[in-house]
Amino acid sequence: MSSEIRSLVGVLHSGGMVDVRRIRFGLYEANLVSGELFKNGQKIRLQEQPFLVLVALLERPGEVVTRDNLRRRLWPSDTFVDFEHSLNTAINKVRDALGDTAANPRFVETLPRRGYRFIAPVTVSEGASAVAPRAEESAAQVVMTSTPDVSPTGVAAGEVAEAREAELPRASRSVSRTLFGLLQTMYLVFYGIGLWRLQDVVERGARELGVRGEVILTIVLLSGAVGVALRLYTVNATLFDYRWFGQRFSRVFLLVLVVDLLWALSPLLLVAEIGLGPAFAGCAALVYSPFAQRVLAWMAWPERQ
Repeated sequence: MSSEIRSLVGVLHSGGMVDVRRIRFGLYEANLVSGELFKNGQKIRLQEQPFLVLVALLERPGEVVTRDNLRRRLWPSDTFVDFEHSLNTAINKVRDALGDTAANPRFVETLPRRGYRFIAPVTVSEGASAVAPRAEESAAQVVMTSTPDVSPTGVAAGEVAEAREAELPRASRSVSRTLFGLLQTMYLVFYGIGLWRLQDVVERGARELGVRGEVILTIVLLSGAVGVALRLYTVNATLFDYRWFGQRFSRVFLLVLVVDLLWALSPLLLVAEIGLGPAFAGCAALVYSPFAQRVLAWMAWPERQ
């Protein structure tokens, strides 16, 4: 079967006659003549360049297709394009079309620092001969009509991000983004209440924690001001879906961690109302929160898009 697909793609690249017209995998079918993808007979929108990447993977099911191989095949050497970003975008669009994820792949598996592998069973359907467009020409058309978007990451950073992506838990991007946004909103409300009731916080801190009021006042004001600024940034980035936010959040994570750990002590101010056990449980949850935020940011805004 693999040799049949290789023969097909070889003919596709040479601009000749195609005898094998469709490749099926799971509920999906790729029509190599029309350049269309279907699921249960329903057409799925997939742009030309991601479709060509999918065909390149279907050509060699179960085998590793390196990133360099994809670059040489779909992006000619005389083409000016940000290959890393273009390929990452194409792979993500293929996964979106197939309902696939890098963390738990059913079709496209990521091999960090190497490339990709199509892991689902593949079947080939033969049909009447038809003329297929040259894959190089199709890829060139996509490159010429698109504006490169330069990624701030280099190849080495991309390899690290790819390895991280493979280790992340499986969840939809929209769910991860929503949960992250809710946590940021929670902290904004948190800071707002603390600063609004600043005098009460200072008095409770002196009483419950045995810390001087001036020290608590300084810590709350400084960390609250920094926290509000951080959360306004994260909320805005979440609302506008800033594509590189996962990387940006990693850069400010140490500052987020320090501020969040300071405010993780706040449940101890409520010991008289809720008891010592629930207060410590609240502290534990707030200590875990910044690490959960970092994972959610990676899941919602992966560096390899």
